[in-house]
Amino acid sequence: MPPKKRNSGTPQSKELKPSAESGSPEKKESPELSLKKHRDKDAEFVSLCKSLHVTDLVCDSAWRLWKNVQDSMEEVADSQRRLWGACLFVSATDMDVTCFTFTQVLKAVGLNVKQFFTLVRKLDVNLDTISTKVNSALTRLEKKYDVTLALYQRFEKTCKKIFALLPDGKERETIRSCWTMFLLAKGRALQMEDDLVISFQLLLCTLELCIKRCPPDLLQPLYKSAISKVQSPPTRTSRRNQSKAKSRPMVPEVDLQLLKTLCTENECNAEEVKNVYQTSFSAFLDSLDLSRSPDFPQVNDINQQYEEHYLKSKEFDGRLFFDGDETVLVPKIEISQVERTPKKNLSDEDAVLIPPQTPIRAAMTSIQQLRGDLTSSGDQPSTNLATYFKNCTVDPTQDVLKRLETLGQAFSQRFGQAVGPRCIVLGRQRFNLGVKLYYKVMEAMLKSEEKRLSVQNFSKLLNDSTFHTSLLACALEVVMATYGESSFRTGGYNHGSGGVDAAETNVCFPWILDVVNLSAFDFYKVIESFIKADPTLSKDIVKHLETCENLIMERIAWRTGSPLFELLKQEHEGGAAEQVETPASFSQPLQHNHTAADLYLSPMRPGHRVLPPESPAPPSSQATSQPPTQPAGQTPRPPKSNSLSLFYKKLYRLAYMRLKILCSYLLSSHPELEPIIWTLFQHTLQHEHELMRDRHLDQLMMSAMYAICKVKSVDLRFKTIVTAYKNMPNTNQETFKHVLITEGHFDSIIVFYNQVFMQKLKTNILQYASTRPPTLSPIPQIPRSPYKFPNSPLRVPGSNNVYISPLKNPRMSPGIMTPRSRMLVSIGESFGLSNRFQKINQMVNSSDRSLKRTLDLGATPKPLKRLRFDMDGQDEADGSKSGGDSTLIQKLAEMSSTRSRMQEQKMKEDTESRKE
Repeated sequence: MPPKKRNSGTPQSKELKPSAESGSPEKKESPELSLKKHRDKDAEFVSLCKSLHVTDLVCDSAWRLWKNVQDSMEEVADSQRRLWGACLFVSATDMDVTCFTFTQVLKAVGLNVKQFFTLVRKLDVNLDTISTKVNSALTRLEKKYDVTLALYQRFEKTCKKIFALLPDGKERETIRSCWTMFLLAKGRALQMEDDLVISFQLLLCTLELCIKRCPPDLLQPLYKSAISKVQSPPTRTSRRNQSKAKSRPMVPEVDLQLLKTLCTENECNAEEVKNVYQTSFSAFLDSLDLSRSPDFPQVNDINQQYEEHYLKSKEFDGRLFFDGDETVLVPKIEISQVERTPKKNLSDEDAVLIPPQTPIRAAMTSIQQLRGDLTSSGDQPSTNLATYFKNCTVDPTQDVLKRLETLGQAFSQRFGQAVGPRCIVLGRQRFNLGVKLYYKVMEAMLKSEEKRLSVQNFSKLLNDSTFHTSLLACALEVVMATYGESSFRTGGYNHGSGGVDAAETNVCFPWILDVVNLSAFDFYKVIESFIKADPTLSKDIVKHLETCENLIMERIAWRTGSPLFELLKQEHEGGAAEQVETPASFSQPLQHNHTAADLYLSPMRPGHRVLPPESPAPPSSQATSQPPTQPAGQTPRPPKSNSLSLFYKKLYRLAYMRLKILCSYLLSSHPELEPIIWTLFQHTLQHEHELMRDRHLDQLMMSAMYAICKVKSVDLRFKTIVTAYKNMPNTNQETFKHVLITEGHFDSIIVFYNQVFMQKLKTNILQYASTRPPTLSPIPQIPRSPYKFPNSPLRVPGSNNVYISPLKNPRMSPGIMTPRSRMLVSIGESFGLSNRFQKINQMVNSSDRSLKRTLDLGATPKPLKRLRFDMDGQDEADGSKSGGDSTLIQKLAEMSSTRSRMQEQKMKEDTESRKE
């Protein structure tokens, strides 16, 4: 059915007329729904399909999906109509025949955005029939919604400071037009509409235009005075008077004074916003013939053009935020979470005014911090760094500058292609920040090496192109993550989802590696040294880089063409004594005293690290591993690779930590199986590493778990493993749905187990059922993260809930450093009356605990009723039929309940002990 008319006066969204755009070009069928073809279906379902203008193919596909839902769900809690809407969305997205907008389906079934997302994912939990394509589209749509919501919330607050409230409500029309113009500008200027920072900067540009072109009586004094020095704001003119208005003086493209005021009020960098205005926003105004017009944009024209954009995008109608429409409303609980600040438990007179940490405030604070940390860093090597270059046997200065010029052009172009056609300048800004960070970290690394080795000639390291490219790539990744343009909402998988190919507009890691043509294995070598060299990195950025490192170890470094395979080949050709990492070393703590020089100068493929002929071996070669002395008559073995050894040490620890989590979910009643599974898992990584080629670490983990449970006669089915796996952090359904079987052919993890894993390891697996099983591999020591967080809160000794934290940056006020606790105390600044300290004591000793920390899974893993990758109704690798739910599920439920009771009991005991 057509979308409901909004009560705000905005023209009703037009129903989609059948057109070539509505369907896939390959479909020859008529877009009109044929009622005769669907007499076997529920009449209300067919009516819903007709109101949404779906094709016969989509109608049939959605109906089949709905029947599967009926057959598989124990009870249908939601209304049929809502589930029909979810099935139509899934089928249309899967088939690339989206005939309706997202808003239209929401209104047709009476759900808001968040409710609909939850419902669709509920289908996935019960059926596991949601494809990676649909999941990617859903994730992208959800991120765009979250970004638009955050932007509207900031827009609403900002407009209250800009526009005066008039008795006739005249300002509402101006504010509505401003919001609609922004939505249109975002849609036209950006391919990545989920880019929060650039979108916010576009919003400030739109506000600048609307402020200087609206009548003066609509403005608050601050903004009225901000534009008075440049010009008097023009009054609105009708179309018939526009010819007279042409005689007025032309309005400047951008009012710098006004823009600066807006940026200051919103903690945004004015220079960046100015660049967005002069590139993306000016081009948008030109497309509407508004660049030099002194008049306020025509409301109807802007509204009509956005209507066309919305219908073409098939997504949600952003104007509904202004209308307070129920389909885009935020659940009240989420608003309270965002706005929860320390001042809530204080009286008005004692309240500490700390603004809530909204997404935009967090982003602006991170950018402000990064730019502040780089204030003293230049875009050229510092005097100290230049001295290091000159001390080299071969001065690398010219090569460094030439490399930066080449990569700068490549980065800017690729950034513009991904984000928006006018965003190349913004890409150059990001790159320049990255260069400053690159020089800063390089200098810190060299100072540390000089102190460690007592040398100043680092010719070999500084003439290594891979080292420089890796260091620069890491700096750029930090910048991209700071601006929110690189995140891991899709688990590191980039997929198209209709419309503009999402993979082409996704700049998340490992996008940067492709831009600078760098292997993931080479990039991994610099991460730890980079973090140690820059203590000003925020905790979020450190975690981001740690996630990059994990992605490399579990998947990206194992892609065909990676230098990792060449290193493994060399190591194994060297003999068993030179294997990458022996199990005997697992019990030894992981040392973190290696440096970038250790890793980049360790042995690699022949011919890849060649110094100029006239260059003698530099002193920094002390950092490399020296080959051991060989007995006479034996063929010299290649020296062992530091980078490969460290990689495998970290890989084993990552693998074991992930296995331990999965075992805690599934095998707590069989603790004796964990070391056996680990032994098979570790054997596979060490001796059958080709199984990792173009695959994921977790695929081998789940296969090893299933294999051992099978030979030990423990009832654990693959569908139960997959269900629990989805509850683990940083997982993606593609890991178990899209597994390489043979070259170019992918299937489910069950098919992989049957046709690949079991075939390769059958003899080894069966040994665990014999009376003389293989020797168990030692359990790796799991150290604390090597990445220290000196600015993280530290617990006061002898106290359970008092933490102190050093002031990270003197430039930042406590108001910017919004805590997640109830009160902020900044030592060294005026705190006020002594009764505040008494209130701190009362708060600390209070038995009130509003927030509980839980360690359980949340909802108990429920086995999937039906798997898309089931073959002919068989859901196990051996082809056996499922004989009902495993008793393991009941045990999981009991475990979850017991764990909750234990936590409640412990909290109660803690409270009583404090009272005593």
